[in-house]
Amino acid sequence: MSNHPAPGTAPTHQCEVLIVGGGPAGATLATLLARQGRDVAMLEKEHHPRFHIGESLLPANVSLFDELGVRAEVEAIGMPKWGVEFVSPQHTQRSYVEFGDALDKSMPYAWQVRRSDLDEILFRNAAKSGARALEGHQVKRVAFDTEGATAEVMGEDGGTQTWRCRYLVDASGRDTLLASQFRTKTRHPKHASAAVFGHFRNARRLEGKKEGNITILWFEHGWFWFIPLADGSTSIGAVCWPYFLKTRQQRSLKQFFFDTIAMCPALAERLTEAELVDDQVHATGNYSYTANACTGERWALLGDAYAFIDPVFSSGVLLAMQSAFAAVPLIEATLDRPREAAAARRAFEQKMAFGPREFSWFIFRVTNPTMREFFMAPANPFRVKEALLSLLAGDIYGSTPLWRPLRILKGLYYLVSLQNLGRTWRAWRQRQVNIRDVEASGA
Repeated sequence: MSNHPAPGTAPTHQCEVLIVGGGPAGATLATLLARQGRDVAMLEKEHHPRFHIGESLLPANVSLFDELGVRAEVEAIGMPKWGVEFVSPQHTQRSYVEFGDALDKSMPYAWQVRRSDLDEILFRNAAKSGARALEGHQVKRVAFDTEGATAEVMGEDGGTQTWRCRYLVDASGRDTLLASQFRTKTRHPKHASAAVFGHFRNARRLEGKKEGNITILWFEHGWFWFIPLADGSTSIGAVCWPYFLKTRQQRSLKQFFFDTIAMCPALAERLTEAELVDDQVHATGNYSYTANACTGERWALLGDAYAFIDPVFSSGVLLAMQSAFAAVPLIEATLDRPREAAAARRAFEQKMAFGPREFSWFIFRVTNPTMREFFMAPANPFRVKEALLSLLAGDIYGSTPLWRPLRILKGLYYLVSLQNLGRTWRAWRQRQVNIRDVEASGA
């Protein structure tokens, strides 16, 4: 509901829960809370559809789409993704793995999607569920007190509004509204990367069932993604150490991107007849970061507003949506059962740390030659390959018994690393050089 402001003052609006951001995290939470009958408002600074990178979904997303009632809509816009292709310059063979070979055989595929389309589906679904889903509203700053929060909001006409709520959720993505305001956002000390990306027509894809698979291609300064989309275009991106991005110097971003692609012959060959869509290349830095806290007395951070990790395992949308589901009991306790709020915050903190931690152990080592061997020639003693595929499918929140074989896989990693001590030492030293260069540059 709204109050009528006094003459000459900014209009004031009220709601029970105010969600900043209308991406997967915000829209998922808005849907869940609205279905409970709560007065929830979701403010998105842009208008859907709006561009966003991160087009590759995981099989574990499918059940979440089912719960939101949007699976058919997502399937209609998606390219089926049955697995992953790995390409390494140190190996003559290519590795193909399928999610259907994971421990849980019931989640064999996901989709590649245009995020502009996916995000709009989720946003409109929240509105259908009863949330006030408003576009063109940018939250600039938030003030908190013991009863809730007051947000300063700029409308697309440049006018200022104030919104009053009992609970505020930051789902602003990489804008990191609260973490930036609180100055609690820090670059991840063990991993830092930057990305350059664009979309191509006529890229040569895999054939048959594998056409929609994501391809991960390693090169000297990082790795590339190759994501086929249903409209015939292909998303191509290079994730690399920020020091490499700084070697661009006087070159245009487009020329730098094409020069980087040339460093990966396997990718360059697939793009022989391809052309860049709309002649646009994008870049983003500071890829991996986290906030020091994900919740407080009357607020919570969801998805990328809390943390972002290297996208090599396509975990972003899954972590965002899972954080929204995890926030529901936290908000319920805070608003309805305040004596349980402290315990609910602790439980939420544990859930928020869980996903990034489990993915990150493998992400931090994905460029290590020992880990690369595991991806390029996966074996299945003690079902470790099936467990690794379960991780790649995002199946870490259910009851699938993957933790014992994953512990064994980690043990094998350390054992093989010790057996190849010289190689391990050189890889470790190179990583330290990369990190040191990043810190020295202030990237």
